[in-house]
Amino acid sequence: MSNPVTIIMIEDDEGHARLIERNIRRSGVNNEIIPFTSGTAALNYLFGSDGTGLDHKGCAFLILLDLNLPDASGIDILKRVKENKYLKTTPVVVLTTTDDSHEIKRCYELGCNVYITKPVNYESFANAIRQLGLFFSVIQVPPAAI
Repeated sequence: MSNPVTIIMIEDDEGHARLIERNIRRSGVNNEIIPFTSGTAALNYLFGSDGTGLDHKGCAFLILLDLNLPDASGIDILKRVKENKYLKTTPVVVLTTTDDSHEIKRCYELGCNVYITKPVNYESFANAIRQLGLFFSVIQVPPAAI
């Protein structure tokens, strides 16, 4: 039996974070969600005490990543995760307000699995997250490399 998937949510806007978690739950996803409001804290967690990512060997993560963080670039976080031998298979869902086509292309080139632009309208945003939660309920996530 595989380990349950832990959702790592890197989102500095607390209102967006609450909305995301509430609507993921409404879609029936009960996985643990570990929220981070800063990129630095998320990187410290993901890469662990020795900075290699080895601490989470065998863990199954799914990362929800905002690109616009106050202390770190979401692009840099994506790049570091996808370059790491233990974390590179971790699915990364970019969930951001940025809809620039060059930024979207760059994220996919760096290995993001899904890129979602946050709708400005509250109800559209809530609906998009519920649909994302349904997506989470059916995807398979590999554990970090052993």
